[in-house]
Amino acid sequence: MIKKIGFIGLGQMGKWMASNLLKCGFDLTVFDLNPEAITFLSKQGAARTGSPAELAGAVDLIILSLPNSDVVEGVVFGRDGIVHGSKSGQCLVDCGTAGYLWTRKFSESVQEHGLRFADAPVTGLEQRAQDATLTIMVGGTQNLLEAVRAVLEAMGNQVVHMGDVGSGQLAKMINNILYNANIAALAEVLPLAVKLGLDPEKVATVINTGSAQSAASKFFIPNILEDSFNRGYSLANAYKDMANAAEISAHYKIALPVVEAATATYQKALSLGLGEEDKGAMIKVFEKKLGVAFRKRRK
Repeated sequence: MIKKIGFIGLGQMGKWMASNLLKCGFDLTVFDLNPEAITFLSKQGAARTGSPAELAGAVDLIILSLPNSDVVEGVVFGRDGIVHGSKSGQCLVDCGTAGYLWTRKFSESVQEHGLRFADAPVTGLEQRAQDATLTIMVGGTQNLLEAVRAVLEAMGNQVVHMGDVGSGQLAKMINNILYNANIAALAEVLPLAVKLGLDPEKVATVINTGSAQSAASKFFIPNILEDSFNRGYSLANAYKDMANAAEISAHYKIALPVVEAATATYQKALSLGLGEEDKGAMIKVFEKKLGVAFRKRRK
């Protein structure tokens, strides 16, 4: 039975996920390079530790919420990494976003060190992480899922077993590239509306009450109107989803023309230096081309 949990990666999503574990009464030990994040959790009752290896030696289950696969590799296999303190049969669950193909290879390496592994990426904005209403997509054995289910349900209200290891990441990628393609379409079409004389606020009303409404339009259009581009995940960090899609497309020789077009818009936004802004900033690519801005009009 899992009693002690270790959590590594206390960023925008992870800090709330870890906080919800404490609220549910779990014995939690945390590690992060950001001292403020550690303090945020330690004030709520979490124990702190000096390294991933030290954390691994003190817990039954380790949860990762890290920005990319390179960071995960370092935390698990690097100096003072998890494998230097882990125990045979210990559970490792990766709730971050990584590539499908990479995850399958990574799982093999982890299991060679005696760890049980599942990928369990999450979907939902920061507010859903705070509210413990995330959707969690799990790739791994049914037995491992049942062993960690209560922990996952403390962080999300939808825990979906997608299949074997890697399938959680595959489901997350599919969700994200559909979302990103939607944002890219908004970025392309909204400046056109302004260029041809339509009022941005009225266009926003039509879209968000009409057949074109979506999670992307409802979140990003109000922010764009307010000239706010710092309320979502940054373009630079989120680009990995599009890169993963391109890798899978090449590996399996499956054409993804709409996704490729969305990726081109994404890349143009990054080339304009917009990487630290959220995905809504893709609109600036087409605003610049057309010489317009989709913003509230001053009265």
